[in-house]
Amino acid sequence: MSSTRICAPHDILKVMFSEKQPKNDGKYYWTNHVKDKMRYYRISESLVKRVVRFPKRIEEGIAPGTTAVMQPRVVNGKTKEEIWVMYIENQNSNIKMQNLMPGKRKIITAWRYPGASPVRAQIPIPADILAELENEIGE
Repeated sequence: MSSTRICAPHDILKVMFSEKQPKNDGKYYWTNHVKDKMRYYRISESLVKRVVRFPKRIEEGIAPGTTAVMQPRVVNGKTKEEIWVMYIENQNSNIKMQNLMPGKRKIITAWRYPGASPVRAQIPIPADILAELENEIGE
């Protein structure tokens, strides 16, 4: 006789929600959307933070005022996939965010992209800052 165990509904819920949920802290605010995507793509809180802190590529996000950052996962010299995170910073933002302290990042979404994604527009550097940098380099 085989011993198959039938799971009760509460056992299924335990498995579904057993993964550690990210907590809002002094630096990051996590939306419910990103929590769902992290669970779907099996991306940990620490991986999202690492991608935000040490991105290999930075681009403008699809949503206005957002930033998208990426880190590739390379195996044997070939890019297998990319981990992307889209966030918005509260400082110098004209978009009002409730309950968000200055300097805090609101993590909007995270996803895995299979392979290598095409490069889009880089974040533009304002002309006055670019001129100042050129003057510093020229001196």
